[in-house]
Amino acid sequence: MPDFSTLSHPNPNTMSNEETCCSKDHNQLALIFGSLLLRLWLGVRALQTGIEKFAGTASSDAAIKIDGETNDYGLTAAESVKNYAMDHYHGVPQALMGKFEKEPLMPGFGLPLYDKLLGPTLLILGITILLGIAYRSSLFVLGLLYISLTWGLILIKEDGGVAWLGIHMIMIVGALALAQYNRLAILKKW
Repeated sequence: MPDFSTLSHPNPNTMSNEETCCSKDHNQLALIFGSLLLRLWLGVRALQTGIEKFAGTASSDAAIKIDGETNDYGLTAAESVKNYAMDHYHGVPQALMGKFEKEPLMPGFGLPLYDKLLGPTLLILGITILLGIAYRSSLFVLGLLYISLTWGLILIKEDGGVAWLGIHMIMIVGALALAQYNRLAILKKW
């Protein structure tokens, strides 16, 4: 009976130098692509999360049109439009602020600090990760930030958010493990 084991797992001792070289190049290219994808995902995620801290809605009452013309009855419809402005900024969502304020283990200085700094911190980390500025350090700081957010969500029993941040931590660890394959980095050592 023929031995098919070498078809799925070639023996490196029986492979030519050209085959070994090409498979190493393909594997390294895959690791470079993997590093780039994680970098893009984590950077975009942090950047957009920071931008969303400035999101709000503006409401307006628009007259209802009947057959393409404004109605004579004074009928209006409330319309809500999402927009971004400094006036809308909330680092800690309003829905969670009350829960955090009632939590006895939440330090009194921590909540106002997070409310002011969370959005700008996410924006800065998103930009540094996308541009590859001190990539390893930026990922490490993002991981520390996610750990602190996880602690807060544990306090208010938001288990879905804790699991969600756990997945982010796995991605950060993966990005750190692939950091040696990161290309186009500024301050590559850091």
